[in-house]
Amino acid sequence: MDLTLLWALLSLVSVAWGQYGDYGYPYQQYHDYGDDGWVNLHRQGFSYQCPPGQVVMAVRSIFSKKEGSDRQWNYECMPTPQTLGEPTECWWEEINRAGMEWYQTCSNNGLVAGFQSRYFESVLDREWQFYCCRYSKRCPYSCWLTTEYPGHYGEEIDMVSYSYDYYIRGATTTFSAVERDRQWKFIMCRMTDYDCEFASV
Repeated sequence: MDLTLLWALLSLVSVAWGQYGDYGYPYQQYHDYGDDGWVNLHRQGFSYQCPPGQVVMAVRSIFSKKEGSDRQWNYECMPTPQTLGEPTECWWEEINRAGMEWYQTCSNNGLVAGFQSRYFESVLDREWQFYCCRYSKRCPYSCWLTTEYPGHYGEEIDMVSYSYDYYIRGATTTFSAVERDRQWKFIMCRMTDYDCEFASV
């Protein structure tokens, strides 16, 4: 009788751990720096790319004032639908400098499939690059900006694209010289199901 009770208890514990043990976040484990699968340690650079045929659909980050006013980052990717086809080319966009506000979309109608970043102690900020992939001659349309992430400087970022047919094409960011943190607005777009003649929209 005691053995049966023990097995039942272990089953319940394993189910609860599976649901809540990793805070319920379904993020892909890339370089596992801690319990949440961060892709970087504080004050260190990183390079993250989705697997071929996938694009970034979620961005998560936590801020630490005591760690150089830096953030740890985590991303999740999703496969693109068959209507987009396979990526025809991928590239790293130009660098967005640390300590400055910037706005950038993937050139050549690309979608964001990764991020690269390097930390600069002198400005307590990071420079950023997008890794972009183009899908045949598809063009973006119905683009919009998300709300600011985080809502206030120093807060967590937890941005997930819940709409399967909207993709991240870029971002605009503001930098606070006082808080030494960034707020992001992600540029979300739909993509045509047919080829179009515009090289960059």
